Amino acid sequence: MTGIILGLLFGTGLFCIWWSCWVREEDPERTSEPPKLMRVLRDELVQAGYPSVTARTLLVGCSVAFLLVFLLVYAVVGVPAIGLCFALMAAWGPYALVRMRARKRRNRLRDLWPDAVDNITSAVRAGMSLPEAVSQLGARGPEELRPAFQAFGQDYRITGRFHDCLDRLKERLSDPVADRLIESLRIAREVGGSDLGRLLRTLSVFLREDSRTRAELETRQAWTVNAARLAVAAPWVVLAMLSSRPESVQAYSSAAGAIVLFLGALLTGVAYWIMMRIGRLPEDERVLR
Repeated sequence: MTGIILGLLFGTGLFCIWWSCWVREEDPERTSEPPKLMRVLRDELVQAGYPSVTARTLLVGCSVAFLLVFLLVYAVVGVPAIGLCFALMAAWGPYALVRMRARKRRNRLRDLWPDAVDNITSAVRAGMSLPEAVSQLGARGPEELRPAFQAFGQDYRITGRFHDCLDRLKERLSDPVADRLIESLRIAREVGGSDLGRLLRTLSVFLREDSRTRAELETRQAWTVNAARLAVAAPWVVLAMLSSRPESVQAYSSAAGAIVLFLGALLTGVAYWIMMRIGRLPEDERVLR
């Protein structure tokens, strides 16, 4: 028996030595590209105006909000089911805030991009090179876009690599409209020719029409969104008011009461998702990231 064990250990050691002689090839896509959820959260944070906050920090904030609200509600009410319901809402709160700010900022930038494209068109027509035309947006472009283009100008003066600077600019903006503009500039730089002004004018007209159409649709959609939010918030406001009376809270301290709460939360979430799905406008995705 001892000889068998020693033989297995010796064979395992020889196999480990043989395995260490081969260099394992790493998949660059799996090692360098983060998961899709983390990429989406990162884009939302940049679009919301929080470029220094990472996706993991946001998830940690959601977890901390969940724990604090659960402990607070449980200490006040004494019913775990009620505390869990309000803790789930609190955990969703930071992400919902980031999404709301990102949506509002995307809408503001959607109105500014045509002016930025017109500014680049005028600079190219005046005889500036394409990198200079993009860099001058840091001084003459729309106010909210200036920091990103100022950073682009500094990068280009330091490195002189137009394509690498465009990639970093794309990451700073993390905006689907910016992706289309940057890829158009990249193609114009590579191909050259006299069609750059026509391309930029066509892009400006397209962006203005898209912004005008989306603004009209969002105005008509507002009543659906507000109705969905009101319908979702109403029962939980009532539950919060009932939680101030101990005799009303005792009904939810049993297993049947907890099941009623969880079913209500599930139906509320499904109904809200359906209403938002029906009235949702298609969002631009970063297909040119």
